[in-house]
Amino acid sequence: MGEHGVGDGVHNEFGGSAYGPVVQAGAIHGGVHFEVKRPEVPVPRQVPAGVVQFVDREPVIEALSGSVGESGGVAVLSGLPGVGKSATAHRWAQGERGRFPGGEFYVDFAELRAQVGGDVSAGVSRCLRAMGVEDQYLPGTLGELTGMFRSRTADKRVLVVLDDVTEPAQVRALIPGAPGSVVLATSQGMLGELLTVGARLLPLEPLTGAHGLQLLQRLCGEERIMADGAAAAERIVASCGGLPVALHVAAARLVTHPRLSVEALADELADDERRLDALRRGGERVVTAVFAVSYAGLSEETARLYRVLGLYPGRRWDTETAAAAAGITGAEAAERLEALETANLITVAADGRYDFHDLVRLHARQQAAGEDTETERTAVVRRVVDHLLTRAAHADLAVMGRRMRIGGYVERLEGADPRLGFRDRQEALEWLDAWRGELLSVQRAAADRGWHRRAWELAEALTALFLNRRYLNDWAVSGELGAREAAADGDPAAEARLRSLLSRPLMDRDELDRARSELETAIARADESGHTLLRASAREFYGRYWDRCEPERAVATYEEAMTFYRAAGDERGIAIGRYFMGRAQHAVGRTEDALATLQDAYDGFLAIDDRRMGARALAALGGVRRDLGHTDEAVAALEEAVRMLRERGAVHYEAPVCEALAEMAEERGDRERWRQLLTRALEIYEAGGGPRAVELRRRLTETEQTPE
Repeated sequence: MGEHGVGDGVHNEFGGSAYGPVVQAGAIHGGVHFEVKRPEVPVPRQVPAGVVQFVDREPVIEALSGSVGESGGVAVLSGLPGVGKSATAHRWAQGERGRFPGGEFYVDFAELRAQVGGDVSAGVSRCLRAMGVEDQYLPGTLGELTGMFRSRTADKRVLVVLDDVTEPAQVRALIPGAPGSVVLATSQGMLGELLTVGARLLPLEPLTGAHGLQLLQRLCGEERIMADGAAAAERIVASCGGLPVALHVAAARLVTHPRLSVEALADELADDERRLDALRRGGERVVTAVFAVSYAGLSEETARLYRVLGLYPGRRWDTETAAAAAGITGAEAAERLEALETANLITVAADGRYDFHDLVRLHARQQAAGEDTETERTAVVRRVVDHLLTRAAHADLAVMGRRMRIGGYVERLEGADPRLGFRDRQEALEWLDAWRGELLSVQRAAADRGWHRRAWELAEALTALFLNRRYLNDWAVSGELGAREAAADGDPAAEARLRSLLSRPLMDRDELDRARSELETAIARADESGHTLLRASAREFYGRYWDRCEPERAVATYEEAMTFYRAAGDERGIAIGRYFMGRAQHAVGRTEDALATLQDAYDGFLAIDDRRMGARALAALGGVRRDLGHTDEAVAALEEAVRMLRERGAVHYEAPVCEALAEMAEERGDRERWRQLLTRALEIYEAGGGPRAVELRRRLTETEQTPE
């Protein structure tokens, strides 16, 4: 914008782009108020919809409503697997829509347990992400995560539904801050320890004969069920033990076999009840005859896929993964999955993937153990591991591009189906995020079977996700497992790489002693491998440790890393090494050295067209020039860094640069520019849930209220 005369020789000039409120005036009389709008984050509505057919749970729902009325509270639904705890919780939540303006959160702890690193922290983190908190702002400890969750739910009522809870800590960590909020948990146990937080314990019993008959009539039609008289239908209900999940499977058999009479199905179930041993889970006897009869009605090909899916080491799968597990085409898998869904033996999750009920999964696994050889069962798991490792390789390549990889998993892409690839980096990153639990589970499965290389290659591929999303616990568990498997594989280079990467989540969790131990082992293994670039990288990671603990030693460590980067001729490694070394030099007061080192780093990044890292180097250069008293050069460098970061979408790094520019504007007495820059930083922090947002908003508000 050009210069304009305003009033008596007063000039008003503004250049560049505005982010946030801007006032442009020559003379101001009275107060100027800045309204910084909080970014709009969709209110979470995560609880799955309730089942369509629902009987005999009205008393429990009424008891729920009575125990968690306007004052809110904690309630626990307990009972046998398959008795309908989740369906009841979801139905109650559906009936309370609109009561919780702060949102409805949902965590399935069975899904988290299927992941190698799934834990209470993962559940809390999931809820915080739903409120718009970005990964880089998530605290590293459970206590801090819980505190953040309660702070962010302190002003509006929320509902938290927790499925398949096994320990009281999973509930305690997710009790919201606002009065009137509700936590509704389901569990096989009573969780009596939660009485200390005022929880209402509500046991859920199997359906009575009359209500089981009512459910069958709703699912199949009253005329069909009563055609052979009530006695035959009542025998089916008895064989199903009053469990809704079993009744749904029995009803599906009647619906898909119109010529099968109710009496004939009742006879089949009675025979199987006498013939089959009941599965035991948690000490409770659970009927399986209904699953066996439904299984017997499947075609040979569909029955085989059912058994194969029982061996799947994860929790959810898609058509391509089912096809890979069974060694069949995608079209064949789709047809057989449809048949299993029609038989109510599998369900489709909200994300389009397939899932088993836990009881059905146990039955499928039992059939596989009884009908397939150990060699066949092992081959299923191997095909799943190979399929998901190939997909992870596609994702790693799309997210990280050309980076140092010790594993050869990317090489397998030469003969892979191109349809398993990804359109762009973002799609690949989202896939890694969505399939994180499955990838962690197959990594564990590979390790359990002694497939060392597959296990550590999966750990290396998963770092493409972990370097971009803050899953510290998962990263630590996966990295530890990968490092152990690399050692068992006798591959010192892989062990060095994974131990180096493992230091990152350990340091983020302030486990500095463990991080140092891993890094020292990594350097020893890297030296043993003779891999020059790896020797440089391990020392670079070690330098980051010393940045936290002893900056002088960090400088020496980076200098050592640079020796190996130069020997390897790795231009990006050289630039990164210079960047971290320049920052360390600045930290210990070697300002002139830092200026030269960071300038070299900046030039190096631009030479390889890495503008994101180039912008970070330029921002660091701006800080050095500021300390040297070169104010104009510092401002120019920082403003150019902001432009480059915005161009690359790296807003997380933009915010502190805006703060630095705001400080310099304040030093010059330029309050308008100070407000503009601090407002932009506030927007970034609030959009991502950054804790500095509170401090910046306070400063802006205080300035607005203080006359100038």
